[in-house]
Amino acid sequence: MDTKKPEHTMSSGNVFADLGLPNADELQAKAALVNQIASIVTHRHLTQLETARILGARQPKVSELLAGKLDGFSMERLIRYLNALDRDVQIVVSPKPRSRARATLKVTDKSRSARVTDVACS
Repeated sequence: MDTKKPEHTMSSGNVFADLGLPNADELQAKAALVNQIASIVTHRHLTQLETARILGARQPKVSELLAGKLDGFSMERLIRYLNALDRDVQIVVSPKPRSRARATLKVTDKSRSARVTDVACS
């Protein structure tokens, strides 16, 4: 029986960066916004068609969105979707602490403030 420990690599905290994808910080932020949208849709027990009507989108786009396909969805569009779902979106700009090498982007859900997504910005 093989008793070797499996090899693994520690994550940077951004799966898109770990996969070497371009614009990993933007993809991570978009994913966090889509997660917020999906949570609201699930909580409200909305169908994709009902969601599409609320968002002013077509059902196939909602299907793509909820499946995590981020292409074709800008940050601005995702923010508009959150507004359509009765969510305020706040963008706060502040100096980064000297203790960190890079600035970050955070998407936070105030109703569950323990959930924060940090995204390193280039």
